[in-house]
Amino acid sequence: MNFKLMTAVLILAATPVLADDEGGDAAEGEENFRQCASCHAVTTPEGEVLAGRGTSGPNLYGIAGGTPGAVADFRYSDAMIAAGEAGLVFDEANFVAYLQDPTAFIREFLGDSSARVKMTFKVRKEEDAMDFYAYLASLAPAAEAEAEASQ
Repeated sequence: MNFKLMTAVLILAATPVLADDEGGDAAEGEENFRQCASCHAVTTPEGEVLAGRGTSGPNLYGIAGGTPGAVADFRYSDAMIAAGEAGLVFDEANFVAYLQDPTAFIREFLGDSSARVKMTFKVRKEEDAMDFYAYLASLAPAAEAEAEASQ
């Protein structure tokens, strides 16, 4: 194998490892999800419960990279629906900021100081919020398909 090809292979093989260092720790997120489990569940469209048991908050299946306010049959606040309709996507940065202060985040996003959301719980540490995102992303539809394909 020539040197250039070997270098390219090594760089490509290392890329996922480098990307993981920047995000949260899914295992830590799973461990800490019990804080969320009383209000939220992660349930597939087929009805398989992957985590949690709560129903007072929306189902979090597919929320990583998804649009807030979009789970059918859940009664969101008007502000959360407006944020989703205005193009908010819960990528890691937005989700982490939202978890740290849901109402303040939505107010800033919408530019509406009177906007309110139903979630009052705040995740104090940014690292913990990143871990929650990593965990929920690991349960996302794309992550499940990748896991099945690798088996």
